[in-house]
Amino acid sequence: MNRIEKVREYVDTVLLTMTDTTERRCGYLHLYGVSQACTLIALKRNENAELATIAGMLHDIYSYAAMDTKEHAHKGSIMAREILYDLKVFTENEVDIICSAIYNHSSKGTTHSPFDEVLKDADVLQHCLYNPLFDVLEHEKARYEKLKSEFGLGNLKTFCRGL
Repeated sequence: MNRIEKVREYVDTVLLTMTDTTERRCGYLHLYGVSQACTLIALKRNENAELATIAGMLHDIYSYAAMDTKEHAHKGSIMAREILYDLKVFTENEVDIICSAIYNHSSKGTTHSPFDEVLKDADVLQHCLYNPLFDVLEHEKARYEKLKSEFGLGNLKTFCRGL
């Protein structure tokens, strides 16, 4: 089994233990959606797509495991580090790269490493594409506009409302 599938297997065990089916659904949609967006953005920006996919799968694992969003990025990076060490298939450097992105992913107004930015942008993209009829959150607007430009999406919201 490849490393992405090992992480997905772990994430699935966390999500399947959730008793609230609505939260479980949100967990699957968000973690898998951010993971796929990470892959796309990493490929476009020539970043490590495998590690980005994994960072996306784990970025909010603490929130879903603990049902607590307070300081979830920082607490999640600690939890992700433990998970990645337990899987015994990642180097120290790979763990550091993934956990840095998770640690910084809530700091949308600050620029970090190019790899960290992949996760932040993927998180925003999933939030905004979950339902393109919803308004974009104020703190995500600038990133979302840059992403639409980067991917040549033009005025996506107007297009979707016309459907």
